[in-house]
Amino acid sequence: MAPTAGGGHFAFAARAHPLSPRPDWLVSLPLSGAEVGVGVTVAGPEAPPSARPRVHVARAAGLVVAIAALALVCLLSIWVGTKQVGFFAVWDLLRHNDGSSDALIVHDLRVPRTLLGVLVGAALGLAGALMQSLTRNPLAEPGILGINLGASAAVVVAIAFLNISGVLGYVWFAFAGAGIASVFVYLLGSSGRSTASPDRLVLAGASVTAVLGAFTWAVQYLDPSAFDQFRFWQVGSLSGRPLSVVGQIAPFVLVGIVLALSLGRSLNVLALGDEAGRALGVNVRRTRVLVAVAVTLLCGGATAGAGPILFLGLAVPYAARLLVGADQRWVLPYSMLLSPILLLGSDLVGRVIIAPAEMQVGIVTAFLGAPLFIALCRRRRLASL
Repeated sequence: MAPTAGGGHFAFAARAHPLSPRPDWLVSLPLSGAEVGVGVTVAGPEAPPSARPRVHVARAAGLVVAIAALALVCLLSIWVGTKQVGFFAVWDLLRHNDGSSDALIVHDLRVPRTLLGVLVGAALGLAGALMQSLTRNPLAEPGILGINLGASAAVVVAIAFLNISGVLGYVWFAFAGAGIASVFVYLLGSSGRSTASPDRLVLAGASVTAVLGAFTWAVQYLDPSAFDQFRFWQVGSLSGRPLSVVGQIAPFVLVGIVLALSLGRSLNVLALGDEAGRALGVNVRRTRVLVAVAVTLLCGGATAGAGPILFLGLAVPYAARLLVGADQRWVLPYSMLLSPILLLGSDLVGRVIIAPAEMQVGIVTAFLGAPLFIALCRRRRLASL
């Protein structure tokens, strides 16, 4: 990394980490008045200043298209189902609940399912983008910190030892388990004299995941009734969740979304490395703690509401980087919009592929995500991970 001066700025040029599709970064920091780190901008050297407004306009237009696509998928989610309800009849029922069986399906089943899909999808997409940026690993996903298995272990305890049943009973246990697991991983990764570096967090997460996985399976093996109840939650589903579940997880997910979107600029600077980040005025420890909090709120809320859904947090941030590059200020909002589109689209596929029965959305996303994960592993050399 070599600093150069000119025009009231210091410019730092450094090699990008593997998440960046560009060959180099150029980070420029204004030195006048403003708080250090606030004015950091990130751009590739191949993008001249005259081209940047056009790039921003194109990315903003892409966000508008993504919003429109999400609205369309939401409309389809409310309309399409195992029982045929006319297109115009659905919208009449949304405006006027006449108490009929069709109104019950629309208001009590499809609307909560759609709202939950939007919340869970946005949460998992953002959590995946944050995890990949924090660990500088393009193959990372929210489960890398043991959050999913923390929620699963708590649900197993609730079923086997406390006789809790039903989604409404699982939600708070799942959320508490996710939070405890993430805090323990961070404490384990920051123990000793070293800081909580990405490598230490990944290793701590892998260790906690192994222990929690063994505990979860041991309880299920010893208590067959717990296994029978737990397997329906573990598969990951948007169906059968009342609107009250959406209301329970919404505050946590919304706070996590706001926190995640506010971290884009700091994550851009940390892409240069911890030393460069400190030189540019970013509080590395504070940023990592805030990322961990945001991931806990997002992934914990999503897992509590829908159960573990795999590969969504892996695939969507990767697609977002293909569209907008490695600038986290754009990757994060794109991930937040593209992920619920994919989740609700997968849910629609699950409704019609084996109609009149349904395939749970967790199974569909696994079928879609597993080939992508294999392709990513084959494309990248082990040294670049």
